[in-house]
Amino acid sequence: VETIVIVTEDPVRYAAVKGLPRRVRIYDRADLDKVQRQLRETPGVSVLIYDQICATEKRRRSKRGLRAPDRTRVLINTEVCEGCGDCSIKSNCLSVEPVETELGRKRRVNQSTCNTDLSCVNGFCPSFITVTDGEFTAADEPRPDIDATNLPLPDTPSLERVWNVLFTGVGGTGVTTVAAILAMGAHVDGHAASSLDMTGLAQKGGPVLSHLRFARTPEMISTGRVPPASTNCMIACDLVVAAGGDALNLMDAERTAAYANSDVTPTSEFIRDRSKKFESDLLSARVKRQASDFATFDAEALAILYFNEAIYTNMIMAGYAWQKGQVPVSLRGIYRAIKLNGVKADDNMAAFDLGRIAAYDPERLETAKDPRGHIQPKTLQELIADRVTRLKGYQNGAYADRYHALMERVIAAETEIGTGERLSEAVARYAYKVMAYKDEYEVARLWTDGRFDAYLAKKFKGGKITYHLAPPLNSKKDENGHLKKKSFGPWMKTGFKILRRFKWLRGTRFDPFGWTAERKLERKIRDQYIDNVDRLLAGLTVKNLDLAVAIAEIPDGIRGYGHIKEDAIALSAEKESELWQHWPHGTLPKSTTTLIAAA
Repeated sequence: VETIVIVTEDPVRYAAVKGLPRRVRIYDRADLDKVQRQLRETPGVSVLIYDQICATEKRRRSKRGLRAPDRTRVLINTEVCEGCGDCSIKSNCLSVEPVETELGRKRRVNQSTCNTDLSCVNGFCPSFITVTDGEFTAADEPRPDIDATNLPLPDTPSLERVWNVLFTGVGGTGVTTVAAILAMGAHVDGHAASSLDMTGLAQKGGPVLSHLRFARTPEMISTGRVPPASTNCMIACDLVVAAGGDALNLMDAERTAAYANSDVTPTSEFIRDRSKKFESDLLSARVKRQASDFATFDAEALAILYFNEAIYTNMIMAGYAWQKGQVPVSLRGIYRAIKLNGVKADDNMAAFDLGRIAAYDPERLETAKDPRGHIQPKTLQELIADRVTRLKGYQNGAYADRYHALMERVIAAETEIGTGERLSEAVARYAYKVMAYKDEYEVARLWTDGRFDAYLAKKFKGGKITYHLAPPLNSKKDENGHLKKKSFGPWMKTGFKILRRFKWLRGTRFDPFGWTAERKLERKIRDQYIDNVDRLLAGLTVKNLDLAVAIAEIPDGIRGYGHIKEDAIALSAEKESELWQHWPHGTLPKSTTTLIAAA
């Protein structure tokens, strides 16, 4: 072996390494793709060593105090975020989660599961900041009291026969830990229990099935895996995994009681498809068909409300199933096992009790918000009024009036043919989207309007803020011709405050940013969209309404900044061209919808 290379997250560490052969080259992990391409062309056998701690192990050590926590955390300003998904692609990380907002699906970083890898910052988007040496205070916010008094003890299952419990969840969220605690609880009771975790190739973010088998004596448990159609209780911490074939094959419609967390954790499908829908109801129906008893509740929302951390979701689910009489372990045994685990014992026991309350007396609990975001439906007039207000802040009253006049034309045309408000609502959303394109002035305004500052104050105290941006006028380009992001200190906020005052330059010949190809293209798309809406109105009929709505919704696919947006525009243009070929006498081409489920 002549060629040996090491790719690492911290090349500086190798400066003090002695005895390393001189021919061994050290690269930063950012160069991984380039290194692989070089080795592909290298004759003979070559060796690549990737040196980085396992993400799950890293977080486990931090929680147990075995390593110092990382000094830097990353956050996303959802107002600036376009929901393009480039950060998910760059990081391949499921801690970059979807969040539904009034302006569509955006991204946020789940601080409970984030391993502070920071690769998501490489996404080509100005919505990222990092906070260094800040005190993470979100977990210390006031929490509602948990009143577990007067909860009856359920009749636990007899262990005359082996009792099978199946946990389904996502790697890196503590599923296997909770399963191990239940197994230890059985040992505390003097019974036998086995725990077998099927985690596949990728533990963090991958599907996890934990097979738990309880019996009076070890001899009764012949195998660690639950046999097909033999599950007595399924604790579905994640519905996507529960609705997959591996889990369903272990259920029996006359035997299995299934209790599910209604919140759907993002899967790898979300990384590949930024608009992937998470159909909780459809997944629930699939599991319910295989269960004798079935119930769902939003355990993650309760975990965030009562503990400020989603990591307690699985323990809440265990408490729910136990209160339903489906876990053959005593309360004393479970409490003892939690204490033996040695990690936040009081909080974990409280989370278990919270699940018991949810099962027996949910009226005791405070109403929890949907962790993925809940959008209050608006009437058409409320929607238009909201967008008019936003456009006034974006530019001015005259610009908002232009939008309002367009909406009056659309409403009049749709009212004339009596088709309701579908087209009007589509235009209300997407005319605003193309009119309020995020240029430098708008990004500056969104960073300084106070909303993100309030959000940040709830999460962190102190610390140095760094912005990660690619200013078009002075940024270098990579080998692909794309702008490269740079880091800017806290002073950039002052720059934003100054820049936002010059939004009146937008659209004039004095706008220095308006001469860039990206800004010219955005103005062209805006004007073309308005012309296209007028074209739709001229030929609108009851028959072609679906096609008109689809054309009006084309801007939904236009997201991102810079080259990401350019690629999205090209794809949307192809789709739009195809739809226009059917106008005005055709109908909308049929499309199919697939349901997310684990394999």
